[in-house]
Amino acid sequence: MKTHLISGGCGFVGRNMVNRLYNNTNDRIVFIDNLAVGKHPNTWLNHPFQKSQGNMNIYGEDERLCFIEEDFRVTLQKLVHQPEYLKKELGLDIERFADVYHFAAIVGGRAMIDGDPIQVALDLSIDAEFFYWISRHKPERVLYPSSSAAYPVNLQTESNAIQLKESDIDFNHMGQPDMTYGWTKLTGEFLAQITAKHYGVSITCIRPFSGYGEDQDYSYPTPAIARRAVFKEAPFEVWGSGHQGRDFVHIDDVLDCVEVAMEKIHDGSAINIGQGVLTSFRDLIEIFCEFAGYQPEIKPLLDKPVGVHSRYCDMTWVKDNLGWEPKISIREGMKRVYDAVMAREIAEGNLKPE
Repeated sequence: MKTHLISGGCGFVGRNMVNRLYNNTNDRIVFIDNLAVGKHPNTWLNHPFQKSQGNMNIYGEDERLCFIEEDFRVTLQKLVHQPEYLKKELGLDIERFADVYHFAAIVGGRAMIDGDPIQVALDLSIDAEFFYWISRHKPERVLYPSSSAAYPVNLQTESNAIQLKESDIDFNHMGQPDMTYGWTKLTGEFLAQITAKHYGVSITCIRPFSGYGEDQDYSYPTPAIARRAVFKEAPFEVWGSGHQGRDFVHIDDVLDCVEVAMEKIHDGSAINIGQGVLTSFRDLIEIFCEFAGYQPEIKPLLDKPVGVHSRYCDMTWVKDNLGWEPKISIREGMKRVYDAVMAREIAEGNLKPE
């Protein structure tokens, strides 16, 4: 049986990957999260708890879901200094991981990125220890999620807003990325290329844009805006002017693209994942309010952090070289989110069924 490893496995992207691998393979999935942000598996896994082995909880009748509640840096230190740690301490007989997905990171929203940048910079520590470990362990394949925040901010202004191409990041001619989060992801991409080249590890990097989905936490803008529309907020508040735009892409499309990319990219190169469509936050509010059946006044909150003015991608390289395009339109994806938020609020007793 193959065994895959997912760091940050209880965060939004991580838990979607856990479920996808479980449903689409017969492999074992080891996922690690300290639950600082992620949700405990008891709240989202549709498979019963079976037993504990040390500090690992095992789920599912086939016992293919193995959760370790731990800071991933602690796990990495154990794996480096005690290569037999998983076998001796947890009973997992693993000589080599198949696919390793590295989602562990301090992300937060705009308030975290702008308000506590050194906290975010801890991602440098996580990634450095991660790449050191995989250079020794040499798993079959590795996914490193970078970010659209790695792109130069001078290409994302109101007067200079362009569709961002993969080639707009050039390590020989560097631009200024978005705060410490962007810098950490740029460093991660560089380490990925070095590790692939010098240690022969197959690594794929992705630059997802504004990912969203039905099970996303309210700390993210898409479900938060949907929830306020469900409750018919009026006036409808928006951070900044609301004219700043993002490239919203559904989590199912992101994971579809990851699957294709890992088959074809092995040298640490990074690709965009997005719709290639710029949608302003005012546009997003209008879509959700249309679903809710009302038209409120939009109230700008000009004292709130907003980030860059315009961030959206060019998907030409991915289409031409990987043959992949997103399938879920903005309206379809946002309707899924709206319906999920409404169902959640009804289930929690915060809203009466219509």
